[in-house]
Amino acid sequence: MSKIDMGRDTREEEKRLYEEYKRKLAELKKVQKEKEAVGQVFTKGLLPLYVLYILSNGATNGNDIAHKIGERTKGRWIPSTGGIYPLLKKLEKEKMVVGKWDDSSKKMQKIYTITEIGLKELEERKELLKGKIQEALEVFKIVYKDLYD
Repeated sequence: MSKIDMGRDTREEEKRLYEEYKRKLAELKKVQKEKEAVGQVFTKGLLPLYVLYILSNGATNGNDIAHKIGERTKGRWIPSTGGIYPLLKKLEKEKMVVGKWDDSSKKMQKIYTITEIGLKELEERKELLKGKIQEALEVFKIVYKDLYD
């Protein structure tokens, strides 16, 4: 085999490998998008939305927010405070909530209150996520029916 033939074979192999790489990358992106479609509704979309909702009903601390979500969902979803507090800090930085230290009970805790910006964001996110939540419910119904009926 001549050097020219070897060079051509190498280029063809590189092209084939690159095309395979692009195809597999597209498959991975599709799988990732599918995961995000349902999973992100809870972690990225639903928790911040629900925290704002809980705070729209009255000021409270992070532990109480987790507890209230657990109560409202009859224990089916109890977010960890390890997820709640960083979220509250982020919402505070974005001016959607205000946190103030309360030591009236001799236990220092930060009490969070939703702001006007937070109330506006709550309404916007409710509208934005309504379709995604409905879609996720439909997906769960189909999967449940397929697996258990």
